[in-house]
Amino acid sequence: MKENGWKTQLSNEQKTQTIQQLEQKLSSLLEEEDSLRNLTNQLAEKRNKLNDRSRNLREEVQKLRSERDQINNKVRTLKEKRNDLTAAIKEKTERIKHINEESKTIAEKKPRRTHKDLQDEVDSIDWKIQTTSHTLQEDKELVEKVKQLETQLSVHKKFEHLRKTVQDERAQVTRLRTESQQSHQALTAQAQISQELHSRMLAKVEEAKTAKAEADAIHKQFLEAREKAKPVRKQIVSITTEIRRLKGEVREEEQEERRHSEDELRQSLEQKAREKLKRGEKLSWQEFQLLSEKGVTTQD
Repeated sequence: MKENGWKTQLSNEQKTQTIQQLEQKLSSLLEEEDSLRNLTNQLAEKRNKLNDRSRNLREEVQKLRSERDQINNKVRTLKEKRNDLTAAIKEKTERIKHINEESKTIAEKKPRRTHKDLQDEVDSIDWKIQTTSHTLQEDKELVEKVKQLETQLSVHKKFEHLRKTVQDERAQVTRLRTESQQSHQALTAQAQISQELHSRMLAKVEEAKTAKAEADAIHKQFLEAREKAKPVRKQIVSITTEIRRLKGEVREEEQEERRHSEDELRQSLEQKAREKLKRGEKLSWQEFQLLSEKGVTTQD
């Protein structure tokens, strides 16, 4: 498109035709710009929604990670408890083993007479010593007899004490094993919950990555559409400016033509008025005014 050349090279009719052509092109460009604007708005909206989704998913990931970490702390605590219980069970099992070995040794030394039989005899001798008169030698013999019986009784008592201790230790082992099993079950359940939370967290991480990648791809399309709109806008401004310029020139030429026509008409009327004046004919008010403006009077 030439600049500053339309006025001398083109007639008003040609300029009007050019304006119409430019306006058609402008209309097409405006439609294209409007289409690109709608596209960029749609892309921006879609991009923003995807970024919001990515941000929300990252927040969900943080929440799931926090829940998982809390569960993992419980799992660690339960593991420590289970390990402590396992150590306690092992310790008591070893103790039971040692006590059984000691009991076996004592059992080999255990008197043939029963605990009750020996205790009854000791009680009988004690009663006899307390209720019956004896010589010093007889008392000495009875006391010695009691000592011998009590030595045998002590073996029974120690054996029975060890047996009772084993029973108590075994009861404690049973209790510890039950508690250890409960801890293991709780640990397994919590570990499963932790794994489920971890899996959900990883899925959310992938969703967030996908949403962010889609948002970035759409943002690229958004920038491309916006860049594509720039030359369109530049053409719109250029054509709008050219249309405005051409319309201004057409308007100026039309005004010039009107002024020229008006001058020609005025000159024609003035000439006719002068001829009428020379012939002595009566002038119209318009003709009189026209000659007056020129400084001509009827006396001239």
